[in-house]
Amino acid sequence: MTVIDELGTAPLPAPGAEILARAKTLARQLRERAQEIERARRLPADIVDLLRDTGVFRMAFARTWGGPELTSIEQTEVVEAIAYGDASAGWCAMIGSDTGLYARFLDESVAKEMFPSLDMVTAGLLFPTGRAGRVPGGFRLTGRWQFGSGITHADWVVSGAFIHRDGTPERDATGAPDSRLFLVPRAQVEVIDTWHTTGLAGSGSCDYTIADIFVPEERTLEFATVRGESGPLAQPEVHMRNMPAVPLGVARAAIDYVLAESAAKADDYRVQVTLADCAADLHATRSGVYTALHRQWEVLSGSGTLDALTPDERAALPLSRLHAFRTARSIVQRLYDLRQTSAIYQRSPLDRWLRDTTTMCQHIVAQDRILQSAGAYLLGGTPSFELCLGLVR
Repeated sequence: MTVIDELGTAPLPAPGAEILARAKTLARQLRERAQEIERARRLPADIVDLLRDTGVFRMAFARTWGGPELTSIEQTEVVEAIAYGDASAGWCAMIGSDTGLYARFLDESVAKEMFPSLDMVTAGLLFPTGRAGRVPGGFRLTGRWQFGSGITHADWVVSGAFIHRDGTPERDATGAPDSRLFLVPRAQVEVIDTWHTTGLAGSGSCDYTIADIFVPEERTLEFATVRGESGPLAQPEVHMRNMPAVPLGVARAAIDYVLAESAAKADDYRVQVTLADCAADLHATRSGVYTALHRQWEVLSGSGTLDALTPDERAALPLSRLHAFRTARSIVQRLYDLRQTSAIYQRSPLDRWLRDTTTMCQHIVAQDRILQSAGAYLLGGTPSFELCLGLVR
């Protein structure tokens, strides 16, 4: 796909193709520096700059802002390409690219003041573990959150918190404790160096605290309320769509690595069968993810809503996402076993990928709660994690 430049003299690559090409080029550098990234337990500053130069952090911003406004499919392809080089860099790219998505749930004038550059990074934990007391004009936010992936290089921090008034928890229309998301400048957040983990070590997903910081009402958001530009990217579950890109990129990298390392065993039956089995699983899993994304985009870009999807189509989104995480871990495990003792050394990327996929599979999007929610939705029951289906109250 191309667009024509202003003079009409030559076709120029579409923004998505440009960003994807830069991401694929960067992946080669990331692979070379993967051990360094892991040892640092965060992305080095120059790696963050290289990611920013690809355009990954700006890819969700609207064209009316001068952004590329990539589709969910294109965003997933870009993150997948980066994760092919390094899982932690892919994870941080996936998280950091949400800034343009959050902008749609803020008043446009507020968002433009907060994000003067389209390449600004947002990090944080969306689950409401903090406490926000109502005060004139906004809230006083206090709490401690885990898993602030990319917070060591973020510009803004988004955090979920329960709302209190005069010390009493507020309730929503269903009677449940009310909560929302709060955006705070990174300078007002204390990062706690807790990120000593099995995998995704380079993502810098540290704990962080916010101590009695005033957050204006206009710097809060709820996924049920679109205040900015509407459209396919202004949907409650939009921030989850490109998540399967990380495990898909890692699984592809592992298969390619073992293919190259096994060239001398081209006639070995076990090598042949294992590689083919892993390739089949990746192909089927990746097809499931992109088929679900394409169908969703087709409906939403045609002025439809998530409710216009059939129950099977809607459930396919979280289910294909979960399957990507679990299948990637299975693929890496089988390839690790195939390579036997050569895989056990830390210098082997298979050792790192095994730890990375094990860690990422502990995220809620890869847990049985997703299966329960999708199953309950299909049966007409009560999903425990409604947001994964784009359901909001």
